[in-house]
Amino acid sequence: MSALPPTRTIDASPVQLHWSSGTAYDLFVSLMVLHDPDRFGVRPSWAAGVRSRLSLSQRQVLDTCNDVVGTPAHWIHSLPQPADCQIVFQALHQLPAAQRLPLLGSNPRFSSEQVEFLYSVNQRKVWDRSDLECLKEFYHKSRMDVPRTAALENILSVWSRADEFGETYLEALQAYYQVFFVDEEQRIQPALQAGLAHAQQLAREKPLLELLENLSQGVRFQGMEELTELTLAPSFWISPLIVVSPLKPEHRVLVFGARPPELSVVPGDIVPEMLLRGLKTIADPTRLRILRYLVEQPRTPTELASLLRLRAPTVTHHLSALRLAGLVRLILGGQDDRRYAARQEAIAQLSGSLDRFLNSNSQET
Repeated sequence: MSALPPTRTIDASPVQLHWSSGTAYDLFVSLMVLHDPDRFGVRPSWAAGVRSRLSLSQRQVLDTCNDVVGTPAHWIHSLPQPADCQIVFQALHQLPAAQRLPLLGSNPRFSSEQVEFLYSVNQRKVWDRSDLECLKEFYHKSRMDVPRTAALENILSVWSRADEFGETYLEALQAYYQVFFVDEEQRIQPALQAGLAHAQQLAREKPLLELLENLSQGVRFQGMEELTELTLAPSFWISPLIVVSPLKPEHRVLVFGARPPELSVVPGDIVPEMLLRGLKTIADPTRLRILRYLVEQPRTPTELASLLRLRAPTVTHHLSALRLAGLVRLILGGQDDRRYAARQEAIAQLSGSLDRFLNSNSQET
């Protein structure tokens, strides 16, 4: 990791910008995507084909640990740079099995009380319904999204057997790397290098908030005055979404999408992924109406639900699809303040991408 001079600013507060890179981020992000392909706009049949290369027990271990580990950006950030998969496995092998879960599964956003609670579950080797309610309350207190009940149960179950987790998780992760990601790592490296270079060039040209909106493909950050350090890391698989992980209250890691629009997560796809996703997204009449309202002015999901006379969860579902297609801007303000606006430049790019594809020379075999 290296600092990029000079120091950039957010709202007149100095923010030191750093860079992190390596395929380690995508090793973990790809597991998240394959576990829930619909959420990330990936064909479920292809994701199932990749997963079928693992044994049933290995799939179960990785699925369970998605709720516990996710993308441990805070840990990857601490590895020697660039952090590739071999560095990940070397670091994990050097740790005793019992220490792997505390290292990977302790979210930096957890309070000290929540960490102590999880350690107590580990020491007791068992949990009950009262522990489940206690864990829910910790999430509420920390203002984090409360996971579904099944995910909370997975977290408690894994923490109650941390030693076993350390062994079985590493074995399953290595198996996944050997049957799929070893080739994927080679495929995505050029895009990650180009994405990092492009982001560093943008950082020299743009104010920080504008830089972040560009790299996140539509997230406008507000209320970040407490930040003094920010680390940016490219990912192929996360596009067009982001992962934000705190290292400490004043320092965050932001993993941004660096996949070129002409490439797909699925190797060999002929139709550009973002083009296909965008066209599918706007084929829905409700989403077209949402876009029309958002062209007028930024609106909250509640305001859109009122205008459309739809339930709030339905509107949120449509907004997620529009965000995944890169067609809306998410404006993050203070506590629970989320507004959306149309990204008219992205809508124009979608039209241009369709025109280029239709008028390009076909090389299909």
